[in-house]
Amino acid sequence: MKIWYNRLHDSRRTLAEIDAAEIRIGRDPNNDIVLPSPLVSKRHAIVTREQGQLKLENVGVNGCLVGDVEVLGGSSLTFHAGETIRIWPFTLNFEVEEASPISPAELEAHLRSLTADLEQRVHRKLLERLDLYELEHNRFGNPETILLLENNIEDVCRELNLFGPDNDALLEAIVGITLRDLLVNQLILETGHENLDALARLTHNEFDIPATLVPEREAELQNLLVFAREKLEIASQPDLSAMISRVEERFAKLIPLIRPHLHKELRRYVILRTLKKDLKDTVFGYGPLQDLLRAPTISEIMVVKSDQIYVERDGVLELSGRRFISDKVTESIIERIVAQVGRRIDRSQPLVDARLPDGSRVNAVIPPLAIRGPCLTIRKFPVHRFSVDDLIELGSLTPAAAKFLRACVVDRRNILVSGGTGTGKTTLLNILSSFIPHRDRIVTIEDTTELQLHQDHVVTLESKQANVEGAGEYSIRDLLKNSLRMRPDRIIVGECRGAEALDMLQAMNTGHDGSLTTVHANSTDDVMKRLEVLVLMAVDLPVTSIHRQIASAIDVVVQITRMPGGQRRVSQVSEIAGYDADRHELIIHDIFAFRDDQSLHPTGYLPTFIDSLMAKNLLKLEFLYDETQRISRRPASRPVNGTR
Repeated sequence: MKIWYNRLHDSRRTLAEIDAAEIRIGRDPNNDIVLPSPLVSKRHAIVTREQGQLKLENVGVNGCLVGDVEVLGGSSLTFHAGETIRIWPFTLNFEVEEASPISPAELEAHLRSLTADLEQRVHRKLLERLDLYELEHNRFGNPETILLLENNIEDVCRELNLFGPDNDALLEAIVGITLRDLLVNQLILETGHENLDALARLTHNEFDIPATLVPEREAELQNLLVFAREKLEIASQPDLSAMISRVEERFAKLIPLIRPHLHKELRRYVILRTLKKDLKDTVFGYGPLQDLLRAPTISEIMVVKSDQIYVERDGVLELSGRRFISDKVTESIIERIVAQVGRRIDRSQPLVDARLPDGSRVNAVIPPLAIRGPCLTIRKFPVHRFSVDDLIELGSLTPAAAKFLRACVVDRRNILVSGGTGTGKTTLLNILSSFIPHRDRIVTIEDTTELQLHQDHVVTLESKQANVEGAGEYSIRDLLKNSLRMRPDRIIVGECRGAEALDMLQAMNTGHDGSLTTVHANSTDDVMKRLEVLVLMAVDLPVTSIHRQIASAIDVVVQITRMPGGQRRVSQVSEIAGYDADRHELIIHDIFAFRDDQSLHPTGYLPTFIDSLMAKNLLKLEFLYDETQRISRRPASRPVNGTR
């Protein structure tokens, strides 16, 4: 049997051929497959053959993955040859006859790594020739600087004999992914969306077109891209995200059709064009982040270290394959990003939160706080504002739950949205706010402005950090207290994460019905425990008093859960029906809840304010409940603290 294994993110794989019926895997040298890592147990797993299938038994402490199934210590699982086994930080493939082919994602990461190696070699030579720091500060309004840089890049490529016969195979492999990137960027820049325009201005899209372009080669290149568009049927796609997804999924199959038209001179031109763009991005722009910032299919960018940049796409984290040239370049680009929005980061202030012009949130940490090198997290502002119909179409919300939540907002019920990090709390808050009548005066309060309200009468407030002297800070709590003097009908707080929770509860209790906010929590029960802690951060109150405040302030809690595949779903919609003085606990009833099929269904419980919804013709029972559901007004309540 052939076993192929490699360390995660390393495209080089090791082959072991073992004919034994039992294969031992672990860190200890006595194993058949030795995985040298402290995260691997000395004897981690045993793989045996059983009637043509393979069986993995986890005999270690840490878990492992067989495909998408986690096998904990002491457990076993039968699997087929060809499935990927993950024993962190290694992946293994068992093949009865031949090794499994490298996956498209692994191939792309490998090709991008090769491209980054080429750029690093050219960049080193440029540092010997030019003062790149001086070029960066003279870039605006000086096309001669860009021309000088491009000419030097060409000279360095000739000096390194980059396009010599020894590199033909390498360049032929890279040119395919280069063409794909060109097509994706072309689609993005053709879009007229205002948020994309803001990012395009931010990321200096004038560097995408070379100053030293060759008209004849440029015409050939554009003809190839037109050919690719026709073959991929790009024009038939409904929006930009669908176009980009089509390119990313199918472009590799077009390479055999395109390759005959890529003669040596055109291939050389395409590679050189890309090197110029990427190096100009490094000197003047945001380096490997440049294209990621503009891609609408990417929702979050996470720089772990210079050579590891992860992205979130469709709720799933994946390695982008892109990397910075060095830690010094990474830190320089982080400084460039935060400087655009009037912030600074250096050794004396190594942590910064900022917001890009399009609304994207930026968090950066550099040494000495970041031990492995500069770290950067960018949560991109969505170009497309989701509507309730989008959530229903995606399966994140059912039509019945959507109608119920709309009725609650219109009826001025106080709603709290809860969920873990990245579950889509702000997205749902945006959607719920769209149900607010236009006549209401709304005050929004956020750390970083993300809400996009379409109503006219909206006051938007954003907290402010302290300056270098430690003065001038205005917290969420300060803004919330001030908002009470602004005669709001409704107050929307982006997230309660501290003492402001007490002020939010008091606002909901003092004439600001219909207010909305979010809290980090794993379930509707955990929300109450979390609110207890947040209120106690503000003032020392008996838990009984806190529970009474919560019961009188909050009407509905909406819980969002992130599923294993990355999809976000509303998993609970609950009513806080009051406070049980005998049991000293809050009374919570689920109105909608997940069932075994992992979908949202009505429980049959009617909220205490259902009469108000029906009297105002905001809701009809046939829209809220299935005909098969048994409607009960008095279900057993779930205690929050203690057991019944």
